[in-house]
Amino acid sequence: MTAARAESRADARTLLVSVWASAVFAVVSLVWGLVVDSRLILFDGLYSFASVGLSLLGVWALRAARRGPDDRYPWGREIYEPLAIVVKAAALGGLCLYALAGAVGDLLVGGRDVDTGWALVYAVVATTGGVAVSLYMRRKARAGSDLVRAEAAEWWGDALLSVGVLVGFAIAWGFTLGGRDDLARYVDPAMVALISAAFLVVPARLLAQAFREVLTMSPPAVREQLLVCVREIEEEYGFAESFLRVAKVGSRLDVEADYVVVASSTAQTVTEFDAVRAALLARIRATGQDPSISVGFTADRSWVA
Repeated sequence: MTAARAESRADARTLLVSVWASAVFAVVSLVWGLVVDSRLILFDGLYSFASVGLSLLGVWALRAARRGPDDRYPWGREIYEPLAIVVKAAALGGLCLYALAGAVGDLLVGGRDVDTGWALVYAVVATTGGVAVSLYMRRKARAGSDLVRAEAAEWWGDALLSVGVLVGFAIAWGFTLGGRDDLARYVDPAMVALISAAFLVVPARLLAQAFREVLTMSPPAVREQLLVCVREIEEEYGFAESFLRVAKVGSRLDVEADYVVVASSTAQTVTEFDAVRAALLARIRATGQDPSISVGFTADRSWVA
């Protein structure tokens, strides 16, 4: 089994853990939310329910991307990975906006009654479970694919949501004990509004990152790292100039490096050019990258500028 295939299977297992955890959270949250009539718990449940389908989409995208290139997809299917993240981020962002609109509506009509005692019990259970899964996902994301990192970011946001639910219901319970049911009515919709608005940051960040890959934009940090390698080879072999193009699409890193050859360059033949390619690839791999690389040579810079 190759290292890439082993990593792919590890990522798939991690995403399936996320799917099952989201399914459990979704069922518990939706049932509990309906029983205590809380939009905040229902929002938590709907978020988890959406995560189930979106996580399955992520598993499919990961498996499709690992099938490699063929006649129909000569450059591979890695584009499925950022596309899955785009769909995930758009769906979760839409859910947050829907919840925000509903919460504002509830606030305008005087709030809503919630069984704060049972709601507080739910908040403790949800926070404990959410933090546990989030820590697991963040640990797996350190060596995982972009999809696993996106999933970990989603769980981190869900854990923060659960903490917000806990704080909100603790406040509502305090108001109820103090005989201020009129104020307790506003806690549930107010917390939905605050959390859904704050939570929009997560899908927005994921969307921005995934769109960069869909549009094959160059990753600045990686490009600067590789540019050092390309320039070192340029100086070592006496080339007149070098050009570098870098794009990251899912788990695939595409690198095109071109050198302008002059009479004083120490590499002039096909065999010597192959040695330059090997030297450049070795330097790039030493940085921790393993790209799909193309290295070209020309005496006329107009072909590569």
